[in-house]
Amino acid sequence: MARTDVQVMLDVKAGDDASFDFLLQKYRSPLVNFLNRMVRDSATAEDLAQEVFLRVYRARKQYTPSAKFTTWLFRIATNVALNSVRDTRHQKMEVSLDAPMDDGDLAPRELPAREMRIDEHMVERARTEIIRRAIWSLPEKQRAAVLLHKYEEMDYIEIGKILDCSEGALKSLLFRAYETLRVQLSPLVSQSAAHRAGEGRPS
Repeated sequence: MARTDVQVMLDVKAGDDASFDFLLQKYRSPLVNFLNRMVRDSATAEDLAQEVFLRVYRARKQYTPSAKFTTWLFRIATNVALNSVRDTRHQKMEVSLDAPMDDGDLAPRELPAREMRIDEHMVERARTEIIRRAIWSLPEKQRAAVLLHKYEEMDYIEIGKILDCSEGALKSLLFRAYETLRVQLSPLVSQSAAHRAGEGRPS
């Protein structure tokens, strides 16, 4: 029977470095992706992921399974990301929003069932870019909440523990974030509706 992540981390606590390597391999890519969405720089995201795992290893002796392992891990990652964003905020003010990012960092998790035509692909990339910019424009704590909710698919209880806030405060935070995104992304909704209407017209 496969060990749970909590059991694996308890083995790390007991001195099993191979179990730590297992967790590193399992969660490195998800962490780098999350951190890249937070800090908008792939090299920085790689460095921060190393910092997260270093903190996990240093904290192994104090680890207690009071929550899911992923909740504990992403709480460390979120704190590291928020600290990085705040420390470099003055630098970010000088960075153009046109600066390139890794392709697909905010792309949908599932690819379309059929291969898209070139024009469809261009539209999808433009749509992803608009969504990415809208999420990036959110205040950092709202951005973290949205990424944890939508991209990491965590529930309110998990996110509340990660961001150290009550469920009510989290709902308020997410409401403000999604309201901002709704306003910013309303042109996308209108374009999508117009596109669907156009497809429904007889040729």
